Amino acid sequence: MTAVIGLLVAGCSSSGTDDGSDGAGAPRGSGGLRVALVTHGGEGDAFWDRVRKGAEAAAAKDGIELTYVSDPDAAGQADLVREAIRDGVDGIALTLAKPQAMKGPVNEARAADIPVVGLNSGLDAWKEAGLLAFFGQDESLAGRAVGEKLNDLKAKHTLCLVHERGNVGVEARCAGVKKTFRGTTENLYVDGTDMRAVRGILAARLRQDSSIDQVVANGADYALASVEAVKEADSDAEVATFDLNGELVDAVRGGNVRFAVDQQPYLQGYLAVDALWLYRINGNVSGGAAPVLTGPAFVTKAEADSVAGFAAAGTR
Repeated sequence: MTAVIGLLVAGCSSSGTDDGSDGAGAPRGSGGLRVALVTHGGEGDAFWDRVRKGAEAAAAKDGIELTYVSDPDAAGQADLVREAIRDGVDGIALTLAKPQAMKGPVNEARAADIPVVGLNSGLDAWKEAGLLAFFGQDESLAGRAVGEKLNDLKAKHTLCLVHERGNVGVEARCAGVKKTFRGTTENLYVDGTDMRAVRGILAARLRQDSSIDQVVANGADYALASVEAVKEADSDAEVATFDLNGELVDAVRGGNVRFAVDQQPYLQGYLAVDALWLYRINGNVSGGAAPVLTGPAFVTKAEADSVAGFAAAGTR
């Protein structure tokens, strides 16, 4: 099993006062909690750095000892959740990119009286999985919004780049695009762990079919690779994407990428960790049995300047 493991924040609560508060108004026991954040993120994927930064900020505020672990392999991610259960953490936040693989570990966490919340992937599966709350983007809605945007841009033939086969969130995005886009839509499946191959396969497909005038990527790094592939293929296709980072915002500002859909990963990490803290210290449950949506929001050339500073700091 390949895992990326990092101990993020160890916070200490101040000693409680006689009235049961810690001096900041929080109930006794609000500090010293241990939370595990378990994602399907791959090593080196900047998107998860933003999720992680948000989780770090919430952990620092709440006095939580936070451990971040990830594995893009579903079985490996499930094993990491089980390790957190055996370690006796006070809460688990996880992604449901492959919901079926998480079913057993989530049930084991619940049996151990460990609250679990979801983030990022699994909007259609979190309730059935028995999670307390979910923080993320409605990927189908986001995909439909992208399809409408492409209609406005007069695109005719869209290629949706799928870098992780079977990822429910990515598949939902491309399916959403297809629902509303009035032109031709097709998916191109690539191995997202090999960026050189991604560029080569996309360039070859663009050379093969000059009618493709739009590429929709599912991550900032893949969008930037798509820009290179378009140039390599001497294609007239435009590039748009889900998700952003600092370099991607610069590409939008420069016109190399038409727009990006921001699901606010920093916010997802922050809210997931903070929700577990609130549940443990005060019994709060976020969302009222509905998901807490963090997107979609469009970032076009007109909006790029307003988010550029945040993106450069790694929080957007």
